[in-house]
Amino acid sequence: MRAITGCDFLPFSRPSISQADIDAVSEVLRSGWITTGSRAAAFEQAFCDYVGCRSAVGLSSATAGMHLALKALGVGEGDEVITPSMTWVSTVNLIVLMGAAPVFADVDRDTLMVSGDTIARCITPRTKVIIPVHFAGSAVDMESVMQLARRQNIFVVEDAAHALGAEYRERLIGGSGTSIFSFHPIKNITAGEGGMFCSDDAELLNSVRRLKFHGLGVDAYDRHTQGRSPQAQVQEPGYKYNMTDVSAALGLSQLGRIEEFNSKRTALAMRYQDRLREVDELIELSVPNYPFRHAWHLFIVRLDTDRAGMSRDDFMVKLKARGIGTGLHFFPVHLQKYYRENATTEPGSLVNTEWNAGRILSLPLFPGMTVDDVDRVIDTIKEIL
Repeated sequence: MRAITGCDFLPFSRPSISQADIDAVSEVLRSGWITTGSRAAAFEQAFCDYVGCRSAVGLSSATAGMHLALKALGVGEGDEVITPSMTWVSTVNLIVLMGAAPVFADVDRDTLMVSGDTIARCITPRTKVIIPVHFAGSAVDMESVMQLARRQNIFVVEDAAHALGAEYRERLIGGSGTSIFSFHPIKNITAGEGGMFCSDDAELLNSVRRLKFHGLGVDAYDRHTQGRSPQAQVQEPGYKYNMTDVSAALGLSQLGRIEEFNSKRTALAMRYQDRLREVDELIELSVPNYPFRHAWHLFIVRLDTDRAGMSRDDFMVKLKARGIGTGLHFFPVHLQKYYRENATTEPGSLVNTEWNAGRILSLPLFPGMTVDDVDRVIDTIKEIL
């Protein structure tokens, strides 16, 4: 096998940065105002216009958005928050750091998402918040989740980090309720880093705006443009989670191409699906049976380890040695060291989550790829197997 050079390596993901993106950031850098300012405000409004939400708050990360949501909702000691273990660790870390207890709902074996039924089994009198995760660009069946939440008077915060451009029942994710999006470099658009908090709850939005910038209620740009006193008063202790204009300029430019990006992702995903008919050892995720539009943030497969005669980890190593990058989304939180040692969820209790834990991997998928790249991935997989 020949050595793989850097230019031969196909990464799992790569941001799609255009000259227009670069120019937008350069314009901010030349403006003299690079922290939260007019570009951040424009990005928030454009995001509202796109997803159809009442209002949005740009933040330094989606993790910041989740922290502020839990804080604003008063989550603390004695509370429980329901979320899947098949998620990124940040949400669960924040639940613990707030003094609350994470309660893990199992996922469907073939969509890797929670449902009203799996969440209902986890509800107790201590349940304060439910955090469903829209997974890999697909959409949770939110109708069943919201019906349950309304009956139980429990607040729902949607983890929409994977779901920009995804639709559920002909409405974009984020258009109603409360959702948090991510602009990490592997996401469907990027701001370098960043997140957006969307909600139709005016009181919650006001709390998040206040908490994002030291609890002042206004940031430096507000004070500058509105002629307010240079020293606004702290209304409650807050954090430093505001989005800069540098990030917002990139995010705003990228948002203008979200439909183009997702169209390319979809075409690549369809090619994967077509070629995977040739590979019996890989099991695709299932398509939900309710109306939705996939955003194809990730293309996830499961390795039939018995049929393949190797572990998922060995398979990923072999792909990397042949110049194909892969991802792992996710190693379940309840199986990670800290949560094994400190949480109440016993290994073996989340049957579907754990069945997938040793089999899932994410194949390369990003708008800059070509159909030939997909064919290369599948041909390499066939060679390995």
